Amino acid sequence: MNKKVAFYTLGCKLNYSETSTLGRLFSNAGFDTVDFTNTPDVYVINTCSVTDHADKKCRKVVKEALKVSPNAYITIVGCYAQLKPKEIAEIPGVDMVLGAAEKFQIIDHITDLTKNPKTLIYNQPVTAANEFIPAHSFGDRTRTFLKVQDGCDYSCSFCTIPLARGASRSDTIENVIEQAKQIAASDVKEIVLTGVNLGDFGIINGKRETKFFDLVKALDEVEGIDRIRISSIEPNLLTDEIIEFVANSKRFVPHFHIPLQSGSNKILSLMRRRYKRELYVDRVAKIKQLMPNCCIGVDVIVGFPGETREDFIDTYNFLNELNIAYLHVFTYSERENTLAAEMSGVVPGSTRADRSKMLHILSDKKRRAFYDTQLGRTEEVLFEGDIKEGFMHGFTRNYVKVKTKYDPVLVNELKNVYLTQISPDGDVEITEGQEILVH
Repeated sequence: MNKKVAFYTLGCKLNYSETSTLGRLFSNAGFDTVDFTNTPDVYVINTCSVTDHADKKCRKVVKEALKVSPNAYITIVGCYAQLKPKEIAEIPGVDMVLGAAEKFQIIDHITDLTKNPKTLIYNQPVTAANEFIPAHSFGDRTRTFLKVQDGCDYSCSFCTIPLARGASRSDTIENVIEQAKQIAASDVKEIVLTGVNLGDFGIINGKRETKFFDLVKALDEVEGIDRIRISSIEPNLLTDEIIEFVANSKRFVPHFHIPLQSGSNKILSLMRRRYKRELYVDRVAKIKQLMPNCCIGVDVIVGFPGETREDFIDTYNFLNELNIAYLHVFTYSERENTLAAEMSGVVPGSTRADRSKMLHILSDKKRRAFYDTQLGRTEEVLFEGDIKEGFMHGFTRNYVKVKTKYDPVLVNELKNVYLTQISPDGDVEITEGQEILVH
């Protein structure tokens, strides 16, 4: 019988796409991929290190893996593995740690599944991670996360990603198009473009060869893909030409996720962000002018060093007045080897928690208000295969989450539905007994 491998992914969509690529490497090497609880011979845990909470999750996953399969060979990859390999090596049961330049050579390193007393560490300086490795997620019939860019040349004062993933680098447009065609042939309906700094696409071998807008235009011509979604893009890289193109696109959907991080120009400066809040207002206004029903999501960090109560209220009021649909709220946590970790004006943990709670409540209100504007509309929904209490879900092009009674025929199908009301759990419902119109 073939050896069995199980994967666990922490963090961003980019990590999920890379985990799928690792899975294909194991499959080509003769391993069978199994569920986490199916007593695998090997566990591969792909880690994040955006917050200290992500580090703690890694430790917990290792502990649970050993409960399921005490003799399993445990390998840790990902951002945490690049930043703190020695710390990971001290976690009981970890057999190997692979850095950013080594993780895609994982099969070469797993030559013997014997558990040794000392953890093996293969971890070069992050500058060695200078090659772009293509990746896309696999197994979800509905959507695929397609990695087109990696690394980051920005130097935000709170962020460890450049230390964990290296300099900005990209795939070629030709390679991305070929992958998109392969995805289309697998009957996947939606591609989500992913990267560390997606809008910086175009740097190949250290030189800018093209730009993100060129990729957008090329992907819009790929037959067989119904939807293309941009996962996240910096406001200073979201140009008028991109917004205008998406507004008239055949495939790109009216949904943008745009990191803000703070609504205070003072804090944005301390964060070393490359814009002021006035630019963010301009980007939102441009989008809404051309796409009134566009869904806009926002990343925001609370409790950054130096953030006074007045700074937070400034951010809260700024977000409250913006025509956006939801927030992703991050509570600031100190990361080693970042400028922010050495800054004065540390915000107490309890204050950070209180501010996070306020913004989560604001996010719920924003999402509800956005959903209210969509009621009474007929929208195209891509239904997914998940079942929860007899219901299935799907998303409109502009990212409204819809629920209806489970019907296996609807899985991975695009249907036009009439949005009627918001359910108690916050999803939009369609008319009971309604005939769903075929796309």
